[in-house]
Amino acid sequence: MVTCGGSRTSLSLRFAYHSDHFRSTMSDSIVLFGPPGAGKGTQASRISSLTGKPQVSTGDMLRAAVASGSELGSEAKGYMEAGLLVPDEVIIGLISERLQEPDAVSGLLLDGYPRTIAQAEALAEVEGVSAVISIEVPDEAVVERIVGRRMDPETGMIYHIRFNPPPTEISARVVQRKDDTEDTVRNRLSAYYEQTAPLADWYEQRGVLVRIDGNRSIEEVGSAIEVVIASLGD
Repeated sequence: MVTCGGSRTSLSLRFAYHSDHFRSTMSDSIVLFGPPGAGKGTQASRISSLTGKPQVSTGDMLRAAVASGSELGSEAKGYMEAGLLVPDEVIIGLISERLQEPDAVSGLLLDGYPRTIAQAEALAEVEGVSAVISIEVPDEAVVERIVGRRMDPETGMIYHIRFNPPPTEISARVVQRKDDTEDTVRNRLSAYYEQTAPLADWYEQRGVLVRIDGNRSIEEVGSAIEVVIASLGD
């Protein structure tokens, strides 16, 4: 498990020293991995900024491909309109196309893909992976994070009843989203452990898995990830 030592200033200086080297030598993609509620979305923008790799999710790619009217986009649209899962070979095709775009010269930051070992094997056929950053959070912390979320329906702002309570003047109008209940969260965790968690061992056997303790503040997790990113350029 990665831990962060030393001052924030020295860490930033260390990363600044390695940043240009990292961008020039690490051309493979990075996979961001972890259970729902682990804070992947928060950290993804940070990793993208540090590495220059564009953050890409399958949802983003599918929407862009459908909007473009490309051959793969049209194929994906057919599955989506029929309420079917888009096959892995279509997703891999979209990733291959995305890697050809100018901003992907140093690879991609893949957020939420692959989700299964079969998908990881397919990805390995078209793209190398320099690191898999696994943000790990205990189940009970995940449940607390998600079940405690509240949304202001007027502004869309997200609060948390413990960690970031809404201002008093709007507290009466915030609502819990229907998919933020404990039963739903535990079902999502079960699906994660059944389908996606085995990927950690698969990538660990290949020497690219880095485990991050995600049960800390956003800044502490981000600092640990900066250490990882800096070390990739060594």
